Amino acid sequence: MAIEVRIPTILRSYTGGAKVVEGSGDTLADLLTDLDSRHAGLRGRLVTDAGALHRFVNVYVNDEDVRFLGALDAKLNDGDSVTILPAVAGGAFGFAAAAAIASHSAAAAATASQSAAAATASHARSARAVAVR
Repeated sequence: MAIEVRIPTILRSYTGGAKVVEGSGDTLADLLTDLDSRHAGLRGRLVTDAGALHRFVNVYVNDEDVRFLGALDAKLNDGDSVTILPAVAGGAFGFAAAAAIASHSAAAAATASQSAAAATASHARSARAVAVR
């Protein structure tokens, strides 16, 4: 049974750079175990230690979200297409967080710049004082 699995860029280091790999299994769990036997470490990036899909990973079987098909127990058939996608954060909270980080970074850079200028001025005063003596 051949199942096509589309791999996102972030996980391609496990597949030798391959965008698409083939695997087999009667369920998604079986498929991930099969893939991990050929692409060591891949399953660990998708499944938690408790045996559930990570929250930040979306998996689709023939464009259907596996969370509505039984998650790891989702049944697979020969010729199915599985797509793995990392979840993307966003929305109003995501933009607010990005803006807060940007303003914090700008404030930190300004503070660092002021500190560097003060240190340079202090060093210059000390050097003049030594030269005067």
